[in-house]
Amino acid sequence: MGSVDMGKDLNLWVSGCCHVGTDMRVSGRRSLAEAIVQSESGGSAGPRFDWDIGIHLGDFSGSQTTPGDQEGMEVVRQFGAMREHAREDFYCLAGNHDATRPGEETQWWFRKWIDPEGVNTEFSGVGEREYPIEGNWERYSFRVGNILFLMMSDRNHVGPPIGRGDRGGYPAGAVSEDTFRWWRDMVEENQDRVIVSAHHHVLKETTVASGPWEGFRREGGEWKPDYHGYFPDGAPEGASYLYYVGDQPDSGAFERYLASNPGSIDLWLGAHTHTNPEDRKGGRSHVESKWGVTFVNAAPLTRYHVASHAIPMSRLISFREGSDRAVIRCYLHTSDFADQGFYAPAERAVKLRSDYRDVGR
Repeated sequence: MGSVDMGKDLNLWVSGCCHVGTDMRVSGRRSLAEAIVQSESGGSAGPRFDWDIGIHLGDFSGSQTTPGDQEGMEVVRQFGAMREHAREDFYCLAGNHDATRPGEETQWWFRKWIDPEGVNTEFSGVGEREYPIEGNWERYSFRVGNILFLMMSDRNHVGPPIGRGDRGGYPAGAVSEDTFRWWRDMVEENQDRVIVSAHHHVLKETTVASGPWEGFRREGGEWKPDYHGYFPDGAPEGASYLYYVGDQPDSGAFERYLASNPGSIDLWLGAHTHTNPEDRKGGRSHVESKWGVTFVNAAPLTRYHVASHAIPMSRLISFREGSDRAVIRCYLHTSDFADQGFYAPAERAVKLRSDYRDVGR
């Protein structure tokens, strides 16, 4: 009698906000490369860990204006620290600091150096993927087994107040109306799959410090920078969440859809707000459930971009073949908060709408 293939578990490594230019400038720390080496070989105290694919949720750059080629080359060099994985094993999207300015070729830096489509291989090193993408740099999907990933880049390049001007990585999150419609249609057409949505930002009032004005502190009757830079002309109210859909501020489009269709996706992965694993500003942690969806803030890898809050960490999400549970673990990349390695108090087990199946590999 032949053996039965029981399938394979999936380990998803989720990270964001490496801000490589900031950490290199301040201390010479290679924020992305350090995390990669620790994942494959272990760190000063923590173990290595197995992962099949990586998702990086944006803010590769630490620039307050359009990133340059030098920082792009540094990102590619740091990806080159991988020994057991290939560049194509990472699926990436753009954050607010990766944006170009109005009048420039749209998102040229992200498209050239991060290149999720694999069309600028000579610069990015991205080649043919085991799990091909469908779409473009702004929005794309890919499938692993019966999991559908919906990847949406931030649209912070369109000018104030939605996007950056001559200065500042304007922090409020933005997507186009076309991206929202694409997301909605993909969700409705794939209800037989486990669905993981990813954007640089989380949604409003879902995880730590993701409510209105929660990116700042009040001092002497005025708002001051805290988790995010304070720009009065850059929609500061929504600095901590996905605030714009098209040109509509605080649109609530995703929130309304999920409230009306609870449990229509399984996970929303975001980053953007740098903090420590026990921070609960707004009464919320890094992993929370709302509208039947698990929201995860996976930031940051940087130690020096918003240094008062940045504790380098990432998340390992394990999907078990035939199980409707996923385990989310927090990995600390330095010992600034606790011993480097897995931080057990932050581990969570969450329910999926259906079993993970290793099909179509």
